[in-house]
Amino acid sequence: MVTTQTCKNGLRIVSEQIPHFHSVAMGVFVNNGSRDELPEENGITHFIEHMLFKGTDSRTAKEIAREFDRIGGDINAYTSKEYTCYYAKVLDHHAEHAVTVLADMFFNSQMDPEEFDKERQVILEEISMTEDMPDDDVHEQLWRVMYPQNSIGAPILGTAETLAGFTPEKIRDYMDRHYTPANTVVSVAGNITPALLEKIESLFGDFEKEESPKKYELPNFTSGYSLKNKETEQGHLCLGYPGLSLNDPDIYNVTVLNNIIGGSMSSRLFQEIREKRGLAYSIFSYHSAYSDHGTLAIYGGTSDEQMAEMQQVILSLLKELKNGGITEQEITDSKEQLKGSLMLGLESTSARMSRNGRHELLLGKHQSYEEVLTQIDQVSLEKVMELLEILVETPAISIIRPKEASLV
Repeated sequence: MVTTQTCKNGLRIVSEQIPHFHSVAMGVFVNNGSRDELPEENGITHFIEHMLFKGTDSRTAKEIAREFDRIGGDINAYTSKEYTCYYAKVLDHHAEHAVTVLADMFFNSQMDPEEFDKERQVILEEISMTEDMPDDDVHEQLWRVMYPQNSIGAPILGTAETLAGFTPEKIRDYMDRHYTPANTVVSVAGNITPALLEKIESLFGDFEKEESPKKYELPNFTSGYSLKNKETEQGHLCLGYPGLSLNDPDIYNVTVLNNIIGGSMSSRLFQEIREKRGLAYSIFSYHSAYSDHGTLAIYGGTSDEQMAEMQQVILSLLKELKNGGITEQEITDSKEQLKGSLMLGLESTSARMSRNGRHELLLGKHQSYEEVLTQIDQVSLEKVMELLEILVETPAISIIRPKEASLV
């Protein structure tokens, strides 16, 4: 059972006790991501994520890494468009020590100017690495096309121009405005002891910062296109369509729809484009859900000579589905796949911790697994077809090609 307790400063602690496990997964979730940034701040949230690993008043960056290596644990972090997470997984008898180190990083990062400049260069290399991988870069270009006037379309890593303007003082000011108790959730799952929960409350339950309310502007989807030419062996294509938000009552209907389109090996795209025609090695679709909107996207990578054919097959397949091509058997199979994926996730403390932290942070509520299974069972062919008709219209298009060419 998932339990939530609120500290006196407003910070929430979410816990799920799993006594037969020998591990504890823990995460510090901050309700702040790249879409919270102003244009000149683009990339600052991700920069903060890096800097929290660069040493505190009592631990160097090397000592932070060594402490987790010594106890056989893992520690890492990631930045998304809506939140940031610092997480660790350790054996249960090391949990109190692990959360102590996480708290030290969270509250006492030094922001040393020398380390700051080195990490700026590290992130510039990370940006270059992404640009050197066209199968990643094409997704970044798609988001720019879909939401050109909204911060959610900007890259999480930022740009060389925005990174050049960051200073330790700007980082601290940004953290003071966004890293607040009400914006923070600590999630733990596994063989949790009462002493661990007391430790978390003692470490995180007293800090105070003035709250800065979120002011998201609802993104307006744009069906434009982007064509980028670069030195690459393959062409890469992304099609983007509007999706649904995390709170939408039809969220499982659109998830089933995505599975049927390209979310599995038995999906229409995989079977038609890879298995039947041999047009691509990698072909798939995905649905990204956020607090106020969502996106349904399709990706395929193929030779430049086959790009036009692959795109035409994708569009024809979607048209076929809209003309009544989805079967009841596909709905049933997709629902069972979703339920299987959900239940298999129960075997991982990390998956449970992450799920609980995101739900508390973004939804403020927790559904039991039985409630979720019931909602999946209620998915219907009629509703899936209705969503297909509404969402899949004129796409946003992003293409990366190995030579100069017109849009296909």
